[in-house]
Amino acid sequence: MTRIVSIAGASGMWGDSTLSTPQLLTDPDLNYITYECLAEITMAIMTRAKLKDHNAGYATDVIQETIPAHLSEIASRGIKVITNAGGVNPKAAAEALRSKVHDLGLSLKIATVFGDDAMPHLDTLQQAKVKELDRDTAFPKTPISANAYLGAFPIAAALDAGADIVVTGRVVDSALTLGPLIHEFGWTADDYDKLSQGSLAGHLIECGPQSTGGLLTDWDEVESWANIGFPIVRVSQDGAFDLTKPPHTDGSVTVKSATEQILYEIGDPAAYCLPDVTCDLRDVQLTQTSMNTVRVSGAKGRAPGPNLKLCAQEARGWRLQWIVSVTGRDAVLRAERTARDLVSRLRSMLTAKEFADFEDVSIEVLGGEQSYGPRSKARASREVALKLAFAHADRSALTLVAHEVPSIGLAMAQGLSAGGTGRPRPVPIIHLHSFLVPRDLFLPQIEVETNAVPYSDPVCVFEELEETNNRAAFDPVFPDGPTVTLPLMAIAYGRSGDKGNRANIGVAARHRDFLPLIRDQITAEVVLDWFNHLVSGPVTRFTLPGLMAYNFLIKEALGGGGTASLRFDPQGKAFGQILLDVPVQVPIQLLTHPSMKQIAEVRNAIHAN
Repeated sequence: MTRIVSIAGASGMWGDSTLSTPQLLTDPDLNYITYECLAEITMAIMTRAKLKDHNAGYATDVIQETIPAHLSEIASRGIKVITNAGGVNPKAAAEALRSKVHDLGLSLKIATVFGDDAMPHLDTLQQAKVKELDRDTAFPKTPISANAYLGAFPIAAALDAGADIVVTGRVVDSALTLGPLIHEFGWTADDYDKLSQGSLAGHLIECGPQSTGGLLTDWDEVESWANIGFPIVRVSQDGAFDLTKPPHTDGSVTVKSATEQILYEIGDPAAYCLPDVTCDLRDVQLTQTSMNTVRVSGAKGRAPGPNLKLCAQEARGWRLQWIVSVTGRDAVLRAERTARDLVSRLRSMLTAKEFADFEDVSIEVLGGEQSYGPRSKARASREVALKLAFAHADRSALTLVAHEVPSIGLAMAQGLSAGGTGRPRPVPIIHLHSFLVPRDLFLPQIEVETNAVPYSDPVCVFEELEETNNRAAFDPVFPDGPTVTLPLMAIAYGRSGDKGNRANIGVAARHRDFLPLIRDQITAEVVLDWFNHLVSGPVTRFTLPGLMAYNFLIKEALGGGGTASLRFDPQGKAFGQILLDVPVQVPIQLLTHPSMKQIAEVRNAIHAN
């Protein structure tokens, strides 16, 4: 029989549900559990923590509570654990977990994978004159942390050396899954298609229940999220795999849920660049083989590039944010007036105290559809939240602001409430800088318990990589005849996310018959126009024929992105839903198509015609 390795994703972020591990342990065939805890924002948070306490800088609850709570069963069943919860301090994390294992009287070997820390290489990186990927700026002079994204082969080597638990620093998210597969199947550095499939398996479980019905565009097709199932992949030697979840859990594993997660944050789908392989996801095939099981195949791979991605964190300036509600008639107008007059008052006060002006001010009326810009349909809303955010180089200036903003509760709009939140306080702004750096600067290091494991990266021929041109695809012709105006959601679904200051929006057709409508009407120019009140960078459109989908990459999209952005949505999580409201012309003859999403606009159009 074909050998199958089952790997579960028990965490998609630091702070994910503690319900995941117990439900995943109900799977009798489980071989590995992964805990993915890192994002660019998370690295900034952990860096701040380590600056205050040199023993901190990792996902403390995952290491000290979540994993230890189930170690006895994990050990008795021979299940292995892989996690990047080590954050910016993987040795401290491993030692803390080792203490828990000792207290439980268990015999488990804990490995640490590190070597991602770029701080020892600052002089080399600054002299190399590497340039920031989006802003073309130099490497920061005084970063508070800098980490390269390592790959999966060091994780595999730790498992080869007998590790039961592997704790890493910054590795690419999908490496938590690919590492065990390399270990189990003996895949080599030039097994590019297998490495690509294994990376795709990791990509599908790295965000936890995002692939099992969480964040689904068609949310109403998921009966419940209360006990949503966390994802499991069952992978065979050739790399093909099934995506599923534990039985008797909520959520839904479908072609739609898998498609949305594949599209999430991939940039160019023909060159999804990872340390171990460059993935080509354009022809991935998804097949619903049974309820809550989707078969995934068709990912191709080629050699990785000669560089690794590196993210540096720089503390520069301060930020302050406050949110209040405004209720009653003309709530949007009164919130805008409140913000406008408060900012005017604050600027006068800064001048009087001889402070410089704000570096940035962000005003968002949440509930007034400001994310839609001039296309807002909620100007008459009677209940909104006013979000105010300020950036300044001087903390003292924002301390003055913090003392003044509560005064609007007596002086400005009636119906205003802060909800008992108290005064806001200034916090440091952590700016994220992304670079491509020579991989030979970083030699991953492995320790099992406290013993060093000899390791060298596998010999590989690297390829210089560039973004691909849009590939011609989707031959169907736009049907003739009269049309009706509908939102894109009627014929498509999708999801969005971030990479630094870039936004990704994936859009998939509900049926092949709808592809020409999307191809001809949702161009890069249309997307840029739809978001021109939020973004300043160019838009590139990429095709994924296998998924009947497009991915749009928008640069300079998120106000700096992550912890540097003053926006309420600094990661573009809502961009996908906003784009699905773009009006498209749909032939009347398609209104009764069985794959048409039955939303109000479609029902009205059917009735009218």
